[in-house]
Amino acid sequence: MGMTVLAMIGGLAILVTGAEIMVRGASRLAAALGVPPLIIGLTIVAFGTSSPELAVSLQSALSGQPQLALGNVIGSNILNVLLILGASALIIPLVVAQQLVRLDVPIMIGASVLVWVLALNGTLGRFEGALLFACMILYLGFLIWQSRRERDKAVKDEYAAEYAEREPRSAGRTVLNVVLIVAGLAMLVFGSQLFVDGASTLARSFGM
Repeated sequence: MGMTVLAMIGGLAILVTGAEIMVRGASRLAAALGVPPLIIGLTIVAFGTSSPELAVSLQSALSGQPQLALGNVIGSNILNVLLILGASALIIPLVVAQQLVRLDVPIMIGASVLVWVLALNGTLGRFEGALLFACMILYLGFLIWQSRRERDKAVKDEYAAEYAEREPRSAGRTVLNVVLIVAGLAMLVFGSQLFVDGASTLARSFGM
């Protein structure tokens, strides 16, 4: 069991590192191509933070273990809200923006309710998957549209400070960024496989 736990920890470490490398390469490449900093933050960086969960869920589904994929998604969402948000609020009071209360939280609740309704029949098939994916595309488009017309410059300035520096477009830098993206993706694939195999073995050892 000790080796199984080590495999899971190693897989998780590879996942996190791979996501960081991929986001770094993709954001630099996008900045060099002239993509606005706000779009980089709302797309590449946002997806990059979720790439470990995505990789684990896809690997679980491809390995014929859909329950692990579902547990990963639902469990991570619950922990993000209850554990991470709760622990952060214990350390220091969190200032909650009105937009978060009026818009983002209702959308998060709506997405959870949608998954619950779709899962009532006991199956999440291709139709349900396509519907969820379409909702994600619509939400992403809405975020970009809303951000472009945002009067408050604070959010734009935050992203600009992080991603506005446009890297010189040279063959060497482009190749380096592509290598970072490919290496990050490879680490995500390998790390997810290692983590899923370890989690499956651990679950079987407990008779689950």
